[in-house]
Amino acid sequence: MAVVGDLALTFGGLVKKEKSIGLKNGVFGAPICSRRVCFTGRKLRTSKSRMEIRAVTQIGVESSGTTSDSTSFQRFEGLDVVSEGELRERGFLGMRKTKLVCTIGPACCSMEDLEKLAVGGMNVARLNMCHNTREWHQDVIRKIKKLNSEKGYCVSVMIDTEGSQIHVVDHGSPSSVKAEEGSIWFFTTEKFEGSRPFTIQANYEDFSEGVNVGDEIVFDGGMATFEVVEKVGKDLRCKCTDSGLLLPRAKLSFWRDGTLLVKNTQLPTLSSKDWSDIEFGISEGVDFIAMSFITDSNAVSHLKDYLSTKSSKSIKVLAKIETLVAIDNLKSIVEASDGIMIARGDLGVEIPLDSIPMVQLQITHLCRKLNKPVVVASQLLESMVEYPTPTRAEVADVSEAVRQYADALMLSGESAIGPYGQKALSVLQTTSRRMELSNLENNKGEFQDILGTSFPDQIAEQISNHAARMANNLALDAIFVFTRHGQMASFLSRNRPNPPVFAFTNDSSTRMALTLRWGVTPLLIDLSDDMEANISKSIDLIKTVGLIKNGDTILVVSDFVPNSTTQTVFQSIQVKSIE
Repeated sequence: MAVVGDLALTFGGLVKKEKSIGLKNGVFGAPICSRRVCFTGRKLRTSKSRMEIRAVTQIGVESSGTTSDSTSFQRFEGLDVVSEGELRERGFLGMRKTKLVCTIGPACCSMEDLEKLAVGGMNVARLNMCHNTREWHQDVIRKIKKLNSEKGYCVSVMIDTEGSQIHVVDHGSPSSVKAEEGSIWFFTTEKFEGSRPFTIQANYEDFSEGVNVGDEIVFDGGMATFEVVEKVGKDLRCKCTDSGLLLPRAKLSFWRDGTLLVKNTQLPTLSSKDWSDIEFGISEGVDFIAMSFITDSNAVSHLKDYLSTKSSKSIKVLAKIETLVAIDNLKSIVEASDGIMIARGDLGVEIPLDSIPMVQLQITHLCRKLNKPVVVASQLLESMVEYPTPTRAEVADVSEAVRQYADALMLSGESAIGPYGQKALSVLQTTSRRMELSNLENNKGEFQDILGTSFPDQIAEQISNHAARMANNLALDAIFVFTRHGQMASFLSRNRPNPPVFAFTNDSSTRMALTLRWGVTPLLIDLSDDMEANISKSIDLIKTVGLIKNGDTILVVSDFVPNSTTQTVFQSIQVKSIE
């Protein structure tokens, strides 16, 4: 059982402790205040919710007196096997913080390949609903859930809607085909069984409307380019002018004299197929839905409202930023969504290529400020679709995304159709870890300072900001946070603290949602309304299986809301030294 030690922290240093130190003494010499909420040692009231919250926040050093065999290698069932192995091998500060998303496709859909990806560090499995059959997607989802339940992994599932776009239906091959320069191809909306050589089926009946001879058709933002040489009714005959790979369901964009032709403005954000896919995702219990070709926040809000009434679990909605209109409405989209995916491939079709780096940085910082996870996606290791090693420029691109503190990096074709998916994942893993160590060495708090106060009504933000700063200044080993809905864990992640964040929750949806949060390792455990008992039990359990040892110092944070309406919300900061 953990017992109270004899030291406490004040803003000036260490002092002898007669009793717990209340918030009235402040943190780092200043009271924890905001525009509407100010922490004191007494009860306090927020003007927004009018709910009394007892400020029981304590800043004290306590010691766990539990004895155990430190060489014990029992499994702690609440922690996934990959994080447990990483913690045993590398220690707290050696744990990777950047999350990794893998797109699942025909190259990696077997149980064996999925497990290899999970072992290799995959945190989220993405299913692109543009490809494959409903039965195929169902099979993959159930395989992932089986790996989680039977073998102790923690891989969440994301489905990615097709969205309103003009794209390829079929090009005569189940994977990719090479279009050679000078070859002639026929683009049509004709429906036919099987496939025809040098024939591209488009999904939109009026895809050729407004297209003239001499205009260009570009595949997936530049994978291959064709010039229109003849209009045949509603169909087009085209000559390949830039050779490249034609991928299934590739997006088509149309250009005239270097200017993009906007052709899908009349299409809805979510098509009838998208709504059918969303219903499928709800029935299969997916964790995330990524919305393609978002133009404003209304569609995001509409889907979130729909999910709140149709799904028994919490499904998070990510908005994909891939159009110029979305950039114009960026802040409102970020505010409405549960997270953002920067789809750089399609985005690069609509804005100048030299704008992509700054736009990526802008989106990443805005998501940090508004406390939304951000995924950097598209063409991170594009060459590994064909080759076993990446280019040096691709590795530098990955490193820059990690340096910007993106929450997650995503593989697309590299894992879905490429033969070197596991190697590509390994490149993300090792490159992320190396750049994170560089960030750790150079972290002077400047990234925390630029955040400011984005949520003036949130007590949790104030607590987490000071907790992260304290963990860094005191060089603590880890941060433990107890949370039902993940709010405090997300605020801690937003600060990008040096120690890893272990989020203890009794809600499985919260656990899976936190798999996309930078630096957060979610654990599923039983929690009672007795917060001190939860803390003592969790530390004792983890020490028993040898994951923490004597001398480790842990910051414990809570935003725990009891099940009972008669009990006080427990929000606290405590420092515990393991003895």
